[in-house]
Amino acid sequence: MIEPVVDAAWVRANHDRVVLADVRAYLDGRRGRDAYDRGHLPGAIFVDLDADLAAPPTAADGRHPLPDPGHFAGRMSALGVGDGQTVIAYDDAGGVMAARLVWMLRALGEDAALLDGGLDAYGDERETAVPRRPRAAFTPRPWPAHRLAGLADATSGALVVLDARQPERFRGESEPIDPRAGHIPGARNVPCRENVDATGRFRPAGELRERFEAAGVTDGADVVSYCGSGVTACHNLLALERAGFAPGRLYPGSWSQYSATELPAELS
Repeated sequence: MIEPVVDAAWVRANHDRVVLADVRAYLDGRRGRDAYDRGHLPGAIFVDLDADLAAPPTAADGRHPLPDPGHFAGRMSALGVGDGQTVIAYDDAGGVMAARLVWMLRALGEDAALLDGGLDAYGDERETAVPRRPRAAFTPRPWPAHRLAGLADATSGALVVLDARQPERFRGESEPIDPRAGHIPGARNVPCRENVDATGRFRPAGELRERFEAAGVTDGADVVSYCGSGVTACHNLLALERAGFAPGRLYPGSWSQYSATELPAELS
C-alpha cells in the first residue's frame, strides 16, 4: 500500500495511473461542488462528503455516520473508481476533509493517499470541465471492525483517545455545531489542523511522532480518533501512519454522537 501522503511530484509522475479526487467541503455554508466547478485539478472527479462519504445524520449516530458499504461502493463505481485503482484526494484545507475518503479506501485495503499541500501544491493548473470516466466495478465490503471504535470503546478508559478538534472546542469554550460543549473524559487534544505547517504541507514524520507521543501514544497502543463528526479525525489517523505508528481506529459518531447522550462532558 502506498504512503498515506504523497507530494505533487509523485502525482505528476504517476498521473496516468491514479484517480484525482476533489473532496472540498465547508462548515460555513459554502458548497464544495461550487468550488470544484469554478476550477479543479486536471482530470479530478468531485467526491461529495455528505452524499458519497456519509449516511444521513441522526441524533443516534451523529452528523456523518459511515455510509452503508453498498452505497459507498455504488458511488465509487458511478464516479469511475474501481477495485485496485489508486486514488489521490485533495482539498483546500490541509487535507482535513479529503482525509475521510483516503481513510475509508485504505480501511478497505485500497491504495489511497492525500496530496500533500492540497489544491495549491499542484501549481496554477485548473480546469472546469467535468471528466467523463466510465463506470467502474467497486466491490461492496463491510467496514472492518478492527478499524472502528464505538461509544463504549471511546469511554472505556482503556484506550488512548485523541480529539482532533481545535483547542477551543476541546476545552468547551466554543461549540458552534453540536448539542453540548466539551470533550470525552480522558481524551487528549491533538488538533488535526496542526499536523500541517503554514503552507498546508504535512510536518515531517519525526515532528508528528513527537506530537502523538506527547498525547500518550506509544508503539502498540490502541488508539481511537474522534472529532466533531468523524471526518477530520481521519486526518489524525493518516498522520499516525505517517509518523510510523500502527493504524488507529475511527470513532465515526464522534462528539456529535457523544454530546447527544447524557454521558458527562469534560471541560478545560
